[in-house]
Amino acid sequence: MSEQSTFNTLKGGHIKKLEFYVPVVARVHGESHAEFHEVRKVFDEITKKIKAGGVEKPALHMEFARLREITDDYTVPGDVCETYEAVYGMLAELDKAYHA
Repeated sequence: MSEQSTFNTLKGGHIKKLEFYVPVVARVHGESHAEFHEVRKVFDEITKKIKAGGVEKPALHMEFARLREITDDYTVPGDVCETYEAVYGMLAELDKAYHA
């Protein structure tokens, strides 16, 4: 499988789930994990670029670099729910597929 098709396959499933999960996690954990509000902003930028790009691979290098910085390389805090963990997992998978 090519790099592009791997990213496209992941983004198709992950973006839909993330669009549902990210606002929920921000609402539930945003008060105790203020950094997640920044994660949400960057995710919104990624989604916007993916939708605008259609089948083309959008330029997301800066957004993924910012996510790695905010999340300490997708390190899940110890006091969060499984959904928070799932969000970081999906973002990390997208990041890895993007850069593969």
